Amino acid sequence: MSQEYWRWKEYNWRDEKIDWKAANTITAGVDVGSVSSQAVVMTDGKLFAYSNMRTGSDSPDSARKAMDWALEGTGMKLEHIKYVVGTGYGRVNVPFAQKAITEIACHARGGNMMYGPTVRTILDMGGQDCKAIHCDERGKVTNFLMNDKCAAGTGRGMEVFADLLAVPVEEVGELSFEVDEEPEPVSSTCVVFAKSEATALLRQGWPKSKVLAAYCSAMAHRVYTLLERIGVEKDFAITGGIAKNVGVVRRLEKEVGMKPLTSKYDTQIAGAIGAALFAKALLEKSRK
Repeated sequence: MSQEYWRWKEYNWRDEKIDWKAANTITAGVDVGSVSSQAVVMTDGKLFAYSNMRTGSDSPDSARKAMDWALEGTGMKLEHIKYVVGTGYGRVNVPFAQKAITEIACHARGGNMMYGPTVRTILDMGGQDCKAIHCDERGKVTNFLMNDKCAAGTGRGMEVFADLLAVPVEEVGELSFEVDEEPEPVSSTCVVFAKSEATALLRQGWPKSKVLAAYCSAMAHRVYTLLERIGVEKDFAITGGIAKNVGVVRRLEKEVGMKPLTSKYDTQIAGAIGAALFAKALLEKSRK
């Protein structure tokens, strides 16, 4: 079988120390994104279990699979979860959700839990779009901007390059620093044109690391222009899959002139965490 360089690792996790049967509120958030889907289960507002997997061609099926995988081996069943919120671009297609909430609101709420109440600017670098979000100390959205016209500056764009250069997508960031000096960013922002530009550079004898440096640099700059339009307020944090790419993150740090906050949580589950927190608030409200 040929190696799929574009494929990110899929995984699930659970907190072995939590006895979910003793919980008062069990809620969940399911984030069906364009490229990956996450399901998060919370007990009394604490992270109990989650999964992160590739989104298939069918959103309801992707939601079910993500949920099943998060619950695997926990002894918990879907009926034990009292409230589920769907988010992401497939949010209205989560068959077992009581409510759908936009990913902008969920990333702000999830980012607030992941990075703490000082976070004011959240950059969500997703599979097919980029969002710059301003929020208050409670994780409530105060302003946002998004770039959804093009896959450049997104996870999908990075996958295209990983595949083209036959470099595992998770190694792209580190490899992009294996250069003597930083090359000019690729000029094309469109993935289709950037791909042909990269092919031409390889033919000219550029090593893969240099091509990746040029692309990561272009990607960071493209995202920075979005942040520039909304303004970066301290503290600043990045969510989504591209937050795991040091090649883009470190170059973006330079342009912003600010180090993003780090979190013990996986950056890709921010939206699903936010959705599970909204579910908790909605459940508590309904109990009153």
